[in-house]
Amino acid sequence: MAKKQTFNYNYIFLFYDIADEFSDIGKYRVAKVFKICKQYLKHHQKSIFRGNITPSDQIMLENKLKNVIDKDLDFISIIKVQNSGSFAEVIIGNDKKETESIFI
Repeated sequence: MAKKQTFNYNYIFLFYDIADEFSDIGKYRVAKVFKICKQYLKHHQKSIFRGNITPSDQIMLENKLKNVIDKDLDFISIIKVQNSGSFAEVIIGNDKKETESIFI
């Protein structure tokens, strides 16, 4: 019987789309999701975060996000990779960061 190979995923990309961002409730969720993600990951671009994360921190991040979002309206995608060296990135265009004060 072959042993099942397991991997530790210590680097993630997180993308989110929070509905109703122009309503008071939607703005609250957008700000809350942004703040939670900022606790664990580096803000990359608009609604995209990425960075190194431990498995236990990833569980905590996911649980906090589940408690904030509306599961029928909002969308969060987490892509796991083994480390920051296990993917290639191509940037086309201006990669200047937006000011984060817009989201807070």
